[in-house]
Amino acid sequence: MIPVVDLAIIGAGPGGLSAAIYAVRAGLSVAMYEKALPGGQITNTDLVENYLGFPEVVEGSFLVEQMVEHARRFGVEAQPGEVTSIEPCDEGFVLHGISGEPTARTVCIVTGSTPRKLGVPGEERFRGAGVSYCAVCDGFFFRGKRVCVVGGGDAACEESLYLAKISEKVTLIHRRNELRAVDALKRPCMEHDRIEIIWDTVVEEILGERGVTALKLRNRRTDEVSEIPTDGLFIYVGSLPNSWFVRGLLELDDQGFIIVDKLMATSVRGIAAAGDVRSESYRQIAAAVGDGCVAALTASRWILGGI
Repeated sequence: MIPVVDLAIIGAGPGGLSAAIYAVRAGLSVAMYEKALPGGQITNTDLVENYLGFPEVVEGSFLVEQMVEHARRFGVEAQPGEVTSIEPCDEGFVLHGISGEPTARTVCIVTGSTPRKLGVPGEERFRGAGVSYCAVCDGFFFRGKRVCVVGGGDAACEESLYLAKISEKVTLIHRRNELRAVDALKRPCMEHDRIEIIWDTVVEEILGERGVTALKLRNRRTDEVSEIPTDGLFIYVGSLPNSWFVRGLLELDDQGFIIVDKLMATSVRGIAAAGDVRSESYRQIAAAVGDGCVAALTASRWILGGI
């Protein structure tokens, strides 16, 4: 019989690895589960330049290795498996989908989110070679170049403004004739001299050889097809939280992200959530690491009866 652990961590990205370290240091027994490879979305990031403690640009794969090794030093290593549901029980929570269906007194969900894709030809081919889902992560590599952004919400406008600081020109492509972003982001985006907005238009195909060189566009009103040269494409058409397995158990926002309080506690006592899967996350490596720390300390207080 699998012993009951104090804390089960679902997800071995930066938030999960951080939670593991802090939980062990707090004296908790920990089990961590990951359906894919440890590291989360960092594994899809070529270079990272904004993680504190690494003054030189560091490869995403190397940063993951350091985080995994750090958790391993505290005796925690991700076990392969995908949790399909969580069921409350007398001793805490049963994790269905994992071999042996282990039980944990507390749970930390750090399963992240997945950027919504356009689903057009060339998107997968040029991912990491001109196609990006994070301007803060990859914008530096397009300094002085021409880039395009797809989307019309807060993220698309915010990242367009960020890219306009470092790029020669930003072309914002939106499928509608009005941006959905709040005025505080929409107005400066529309008035910026280095941001051009193409309305009522969708990307049909991403073109290039070794990297992105152009986009094939279609106007939704006129059906006119055109091409626009670009060095890169940043896609902001939403994110899909990996929270499907707790629907009906935890309180989620209207997009499916898990709602937490300032201690990362969810609507069910004993379950915390951290990182990109939680509502109102900044979706940055440093933010996930901080969330994981808070979630682990909250779990410790639950175990000790402090809250």
